[in-house]
Amino acid sequence: MRRLLFALLPLAIATSQAADLAAAALAGMKRATEFFTREVACHGGYLWRYSEDLKQREGEGKATETQVWVQPPGTPAVGLALVRAYEATGERQFLAAAVAAAHALVFGQMRSGGWQYSIDFSEAGSKRFAYRHLPEPESKSVRIHSILDDDTTQAALRHLMAVDQLVQDARVHEAVVYGLDALLKAQLPKGGWPQVFGQPEPEQRTGPYVKIELDGSRATLQRPTRYWHYYTFNDGVINDCVAVCLEAHERMKEAKCLDAARRAGGFIIESQLKAPQAGWAQQYTHDLRPEWARKFEPPAVCSAVTVRNIRSLVEVWLATGEAKYLGPIPAALDWLGRSKLAGDKPRWARFYELGTNRPLYFVKGTYELTYRDDNLPTHYSFISDYGVEKAGRLYREAKAKGRGAILAERSRKPTAKELRAKAKGMEGQVRSVLAALDARGRWLADGWIECKTFIRNLDVLSSYLGALRHAAP
Repeated sequence: MRRLLFALLPLAIATSQAADLAAAALAGMKRATEFFTREVACHGGYLWRYSEDLKQREGEGKATETQVWVQPPGTPAVGLALVRAYEATGERQFLAAAVAAAHALVFGQMRSGGWQYSIDFSEAGSKRFAYRHLPEPESKSVRIHSILDDDTTQAALRHLMAVDQLVQDARVHEAVVYGLDALLKAQLPKGGWPQVFGQPEPEQRTGPYVKIELDGSRATLQRPTRYWHYYTFNDGVINDCVAVCLEAHERMKEAKCLDAARRAGGFIIESQLKAPQAGWAQQYTHDLRPEWARKFEPPAVCSAVTVRNIRSLVEVWLATGEAKYLGPIPAALDWLGRSKLAGDKPRWARFYELGTNRPLYFVKGTYELTYRDDNLPTHYSFISDYGVEKAGRLYREAKAKGRGAILAERSRKPTAKELRAKAKGMEGQVRSVLAALDARGRWLADGWIECKTFIRNLDVLSSYLGALRHAAP
């Protein structure tokens, strides 16, 4: 008996240590959320980052005390992290904070149905933006449009849909229905989406054009002054819309949302460039010509967009079972394979010249279009791996396993043994996250309170506790 007790002692100690770590993880999550909701939040919403003393506040740029940001990693991104925390723990503190973030988004929903990059709760903000809860504006200076750029409206809808599934809240539900309807109405005739919607469309070619020369040797297309009405893949506009439509169909079983995703998949197929450059451009005119946008976004074959479109096509195929959505992928992968840059690391240029397939770059400061990559602007990605190899593996897996097997894998719940192993493997990461949390409930990064840090660390603790919770008998 004594020998058996000694044998069981390490197990008892390990079990006790795991319980202590789980308790510390939950306490840390609560403390961090308490600080965020009490000290950082504005009407339940969030910016991107705050100075340690909370006096400096920023979204993509400087912000005021009455503003929150919609564009991730702002309000909806923080809100979804809080949803995941609630689902992992069942603690209503996290749900209450997620609902508060949803209410902030409801306040800032535009009459056009989507969202701007930011929401301003001040009186001045209500005079500048045509929020849905306000009377129809009389001034032409009021902003009326909604933004699909940078996952803005799409992220807001994802958070609202998640909250709508968890609570009965008429305001949240109405915002979901209104926003989804607006998103579907904004879908252009060929099935894609523009960068913004809800405002009068300018003529296809307006204003003066800037003549662009490549290395001073030959002219390229002239750059328009307005481009937000184009079919836009840049910054994941169409891809994020597809993802929202598929999620809305999964959550709400709305056939019209699946139909919109089908139409978008059809647009991706139609807008694919011809072989041997069978990729996609960042933006297209209404007659499907690749076109300029900003001064560093030329009409070109884009590796980053091509990868995102491959992923979207696979997702539409999984949702519909229609093999045509996989059809364009082999030619796109062939082009990517032939366009890899020289060197040991797998890298691609973002842009390749139409016709010649030569990599295109820009000169830092002057933004001259060039074939050289030795003096690039640093605010934009012109060379990267862009997930090309992962996209290839995704397609090969789709062909090898088939739709049924992939869907079964996605829906399979891990076993208790797998969950315990996952939690065990995360213990070191959990301890590091908790050690970085200060007594006030802050994760500081170089003197800043960053929403992306809060989201990342809360997700670590949520994943750990969720694994333990669902592994319990």
